[in-house]
Amino acid sequence: MHDGSHDELDLDERDEESDEPPRRPRRKGIYILPNLFTLAGLFGGFYAIVMAMNGRYDQAAIGVFCAMVLDSLDGRVARMTNTQSAFGEQMDSLSDMVSFGAAPALIVYEWALRGLGKLGWIAAFVYCSGAALRLARFNTNIGVVDKRFFQGLPSPAAAALVTGFIWLMDDSGFKEAGAIEWLSWTAFGFTLYAGLTMVTNVPFYSFKDVSFKRTVPFIVIVAIALFIAVVNLHPPLVLFSLFVCYGLSGYVVYAWRKTKGKPVTVFSTSTHEPDEEGLHR
Repeated sequence: MHDGSHDELDLDERDEESDEPPRRPRRKGIYILPNLFTLAGLFGGFYAIVMAMNGRYDQAAIGVFCAMVLDSLDGRVARMTNTQSAFGEQMDSLSDMVSFGAAPALIVYEWALRGLGKLGWIAAFVYCSGAALRLARFNTNIGVVDKRFFQGLPSPAAAALVTGFIWLMDDSGFKEAGAIEWLSWTAFGFTLYAGLTMVTNVPFYSFKDVSFKRTVPFIVIVAIALFIAVVNLHPPLVLFSLFVCYGLSGYVVYAWRKTKGKPVTVFSTSTHEPDEEGLHR
């Protein structure tokens, strides 16, 4: 005969199980190594703002350049150590907005644009908003853009154009540009150029296909040593000249490809293999 005692035991076990608190989802940890580089880059941008507020524009420019170096390292470190994460991507974007968006805009406004009145702060805002739009577009288009090229001038290079000019002029003895009309308007032009070029579709080479794991000829190491020596001759002039050339290179490539009838946009023909398909019309 069927006995109801088994049913009662089953009910008791279910009641006991139902009394147990639900298990919490396991918290995801944060990879410390790449985020240390990101935080250090954020500190570089914050340091630059503080130095500009104290009139130390040369130190402000150096802070931005240091943030650029650290920004180029955090992603590579994450990939090399297999520590990529969604948190790291968001942290990197927020850090870039401070270091390469807000900081250069505030520095150039304090150094040269304040005396231009409304035009001055409008130029600074165009640069700051251009950096924000550039970063947002980069994050949303990351899966469909050819990785060999940036869509528009990358924000670190735009920051180098603006702060590099300030660093060079400060090193030449122009500590306060607000009282010098031609210098204020030159800074105005650089700020607008950098801000607007960030939101264009002009392709700028990204150097992401350069692999540090491959062997290179001995002459490459010699060339790197010579480059370091040249930079040390006069860092403000050499670095600013390099970024001026890079800031113009996208338009040169665009015009050359246009005249040759070659593809000019950075969108891939396939969303599955964007870095293999290359550019298309």
